[in-house]
Amino acid sequence: METDSQKVVLGKSIIVPSVSELVKESITKVPPRYVYHEQDPPTAAAGEIWLQAIPVIDLHGLLHGDSMDSELERLHAACKYWGFFQVVNHGVSSSLLEEFKGEVQDFFELPLEEKKKLWQQPDNHQGFGQLFVVSEEQRLDWSDVFYLTTLPSNLRKSDIFQKLPQKLRGSLEAYCIEMKRLAMTLLSQMAKALKMEAEEIRDMFTDGFQSMRMNYYPPCPEPDMTIGLTPHSDAGALTILLQLDDTDGLQIQKEGRWVPVKPLPNAFVINVGDIMEIVSNGVYHSIEHRVMVNSTKERLSVATSNSSNINSELGPAPSLISPQNPAKFQRVRTEKYYKDFFARKLDGKSHLKFLKIDQDGGHTS
Repeated sequence: METDSQKVVLGKSIIVPSVSELVKESITKVPPRYVYHEQDPPTAAAGEIWLQAIPVIDLHGLLHGDSMDSELERLHAACKYWGFFQVVNHGVSSSLLEEFKGEVQDFFELPLEEKKKLWQQPDNHQGFGQLFVVSEEQRLDWSDVFYLTTLPSNLRKSDIFQKLPQKLRGSLEAYCIEMKRLAMTLLSQMAKALKMEAEEIRDMFTDGFQSMRMNYYPPCPEPDMTIGLTPHSDAGALTILLQLDDTDGLQIQKEGRWVPVKPLPNAFVINVGDIMEIVSNGVYHSIEHRVMVNSTKERLSVATSNSSNINSELGPAPSLISPQNPAKFQRVRTEKYYKDFFARKLDGKSHLKFLKIDQDGGHTS
């Protein structure tokens, strides 16, 4: 029988303290390691008219009825020009979502002694902690993370699943299956909009790699001095975000501004990841985003990343490549792609840039 130590390990992260435990000490100053000094583009003003144009996709309309063609065009434009959209009428049971939200909330409220049983180990980044911490001097995000591989089940770290609270484990199993169904539906529609061969998406994603990142952003005594999640684009093909509350924080970069995102009721926030930018040969764009924190409210979310099969080769879809439209990205094994991604600290879209082919046929770096 295969043990966890024999399974594929895609990354590790230096173990760091819990931010939620730090907050319990009633601190008034952000510790130096959490201070974020970099200058960023300004945040868009609430009155800017194009703030209202964040695309919304009606999944039922996309799949049924007279609006299919117009909704497909809307999806194509969202992926091409925004890399970001929200999905309504998605078909995921509201009772499952409410149950899952409650279990995740309770999970982050566990005593530290219970959380320590699920803490990251030095050789694997699954569990409680932070991701992408590669040096002792590196600045840290103002957040606690619980990260785990969810599908396929043979890639799971089984000891983590066995230690999860029983109710959370049950709702998590149901939720990750629903996220796979939703992701496959959206990816198939994207392939249709791109005029890809349908089997290309099926071959890459049917047994795809799915991971889940549960995020807890505690209140911060100096919210302007730190950041909840460093600006980055996602490595996967498609990320499905479920926000558990109505606290603002998520921002996407658009036209040189940081645009705040307000999730609609009963909607999922979706963003295109680097893998889909590669597969589409640059037609679709992954979007750089970040999370800000505030002084009075906590924020909780669950981001489910859906990616190609870990054993597959990643590259532009062959049906989209021609002499007139040469490949813009090199080909790489998905497993290597992820190991390289998790070996670095987050830095915008730097990982994707490394895979680009320059005009002379070489690789950029």
